[in-house]
Amino acid sequence: MQPFKLPAFYTPWPARLNPNLEAARIHSKAWAYEMGILGSEEEAQSSVIWDEHTFDSHDYALLCSYTHPDAPGAELDLVTDWYVWVFFFDDHFLEIYKRTQDMAGAKEYLDRLPAFMPVHPTDTPSVPTNPVERGLADLWSRTAFTKSVDWRLRFFESTKNLLEESLWELANINQDRVANPIEYIEMRRKVGGAPWSADLVEHAVFIEIPAEIASTRPMRILKDTFADGVHLRNDLFSYQREVEDEGENANCVLVLERFLNVSTQEAANLTNDMLTSRLYQFDNTAVTELPPLFEEYGLDPVARVNVLLYIKGLQDWQSGGHEWHMRSSRYMNKGGDNSQTSTPLLGGPTGLGTSAARIQSLYAALGLGRFKSFTHVPYQAVGPVTLPKFYMPFTTSLNPHLNAARKHSKEWAREMGMLESLPGIPDAVIWDDHKFDVADVALCGALIHPNGSGPELNLTACWLVWGTYADDYFPALYGNNRNMAGAKVFNARLSAFMPLDDSTPSEVPTNPVEAGLADIWSRTAGPMSANARREFRRAIQDMTDSWVWELANQIQNRIPDPIDYIEMRRKTFGSDLTMSLSRLAQGSEIPQEIYRTRTMRSLDNSAADFACFTNDIFSYQKEIEFEGEIHNCVLVVQNFLNCGKSQAVEVVNNLMTSRALQFQHIVATELPALFDDFDLDASTREKLLGYVKKLEQWMCGVLKWHITVDRYKEFELRNSLAGRLLSGPRGLGTSARRIGSVRV
Repeated sequence: MQPFKLPAFYTPWPARLNPNLEAARIHSKAWAYEMGILGSEEEAQSSVIWDEHTFDSHDYALLCSYTHPDAPGAELDLVTDWYVWVFFFDDHFLEIYKRTQDMAGAKEYLDRLPAFMPVHPTDTPSVPTNPVERGLADLWSRTAFTKSVDWRLRFFESTKNLLEESLWELANINQDRVANPIEYIEMRRKVGGAPWSADLVEHAVFIEIPAEIASTRPMRILKDTFADGVHLRNDLFSYQREVEDEGENANCVLVLERFLNVSTQEAANLTNDMLTSRLYQFDNTAVTELPPLFEEYGLDPVARVNVLLYIKGLQDWQSGGHEWHMRSSRYMNKGGDNSQTSTPLLGGPTGLGTSAARIQSLYAALGLGRFKSFTHVPYQAVGPVTLPKFYMPFTTSLNPHLNAARKHSKEWAREMGMLESLPGIPDAVIWDDHKFDVADVALCGALIHPNGSGPELNLTACWLVWGTYADDYFPALYGNNRNMAGAKVFNARLSAFMPLDDSTPSEVPTNPVEAGLADIWSRTAGPMSANARREFRRAIQDMTDSWVWELANQIQNRIPDPIDYIEMRRKTFGSDLTMSLSRLAQGSEIPQEIYRTRTMRSLDNSAADFACFTNDIFSYQKEIEFEGEIHNCVLVVQNFLNCGKSQAVEVVNNLMTSRALQFQHIVATELPALFDDFDLDASTREKLLGYVKKLEQWMCGVLKWHITVDRYKEFELRNSLAGRLLSGPRGLGTSARRIGSVRV
């Protein structure tokens, strides 16, 4: 029996079948024999991974004919060969390394594979020794050099990820460990291979994403939502095969079962809700974010058409992948809603008492669930949050230079104009002395940087003042009047105050945010290397860019998709900015490639999420009731799970706990392996452990600061609101300014 009933899927795009299907079937089987994927036992330890019956029943030519319906015959053959290879790799790795839990053999095997993917042509190609290597070498030579170097680099990275991150799955199997939901989604993109599929879509439709926009948020979100949709759909169909037969634990249904402590059916339904939400995000990005992107980068008509063809290719893949899952013997699909063989409006159960089921199916088919995210009523009275019991295994202390940092940062804020009315806008005040004192961001600096010298703490405190003030300034000036054009001009100007050389800023500051950034950048960037400056500037730009994303959602009155929210929250909170300050203290001895490893990125993201969610719980009433905000994880969870405030707070706190536990897990198990993989000397290891300690102090310090200060407490919120409403301007046309001054 199937462990759950397949839910009603949102399938907005019709699936079509490539007329070259039969030719691709014949070609792919011949190619599989030629590569040794069929008919060879050399890597199977005397047991065949696939026989011809297995190959035929999986029918990868059917998959590719559905997912690439317009590809000509030769291109369909090539794409089908790639999918034969990638699924064989997956099953081969399962049998040889996952079932035997042979971590050492798996690493040696995987380390050889990048040699068969040269970005530039080589005169001395590596010699393949098994079907996986042989297939990869053949496919790479037939594919990569028909595209640009930019595309090759992207495709290399995607292919390398789906190969190497199999070790993450193997490690979790060895440790009998099920990932938390955030970790799972991040890693599933890599090991699941759908970003790799998205790259192949470019090849199959004979276009390339223009290099200048390939790394922008809209293109990244289109690729990520496509990938998440593919993977979550696969998790639903493959749960029985993976969890019950293969002993796998990398499946979203299982992840949600464990994390939310719900039944398998409930977890399957929630996985489908997450899948649907990601497809809604895909739609929203294509409709609302692409048109301005085209204009901002001045793309010519050909480039715009290429992007639209790419989107169409991704849509074809989603719908075609669903149809293949419904037909392939590889997966459980009994009782599935086959959108191509039944009419959604008329299909399904009939008779007395079945109308609700048909309405639910229609609701899913038409994607009506998307409208729920647009119906939030701002400024609802939600009351204070009952704080949960937080998991905090780390400690910190108080920097002895706190009082001096308080004095210095306040004098600096006054000098920059942050405690005065805004230039050219009399009576418009973002902060006054009381508000500055209530925030007490110097205390936060003293808790997250307990061992810093007096000058170091002063610098940290000023950065925290600048970031907190700018985060209040931006919505007050551009949020309440929905001024997207002004927001983008404001954001674009900030780069001028962060020169990458020793030159003076090219612009004259016109407001406290610009004045503060120009001053503190010059105080911080001076001793940095060129690479460190670029990384630090990128962290600041990511934060300020994310405020524009928040404004775009505010204009739509759209509660964000949960995954998009979590990944953008790290930026809106300025996590990279404060973490970059911690990295600077480690010196140049640690190579940047260490920080770019999955281990270190996972460490950073776990810490960032803990801090971000801490802020969301404490600031819930402030943001939802007093500021009319929609960017808060508690609200996002309420909207997604259809639950109340207290349950949403519990879920968010459980996410915090799981991220802290993941942080500890990485330090205990993955960090030592990283040290050995890079053969780091004792001094570098000590510095990295020092960085880990700083992250622990950061998480603990952020929590202690939120508990201590009055910034988020109801009495302070009401006092501030009353003061602002009474002291602001009065008369016709002044309401917008008064509302703008309410944000605290």
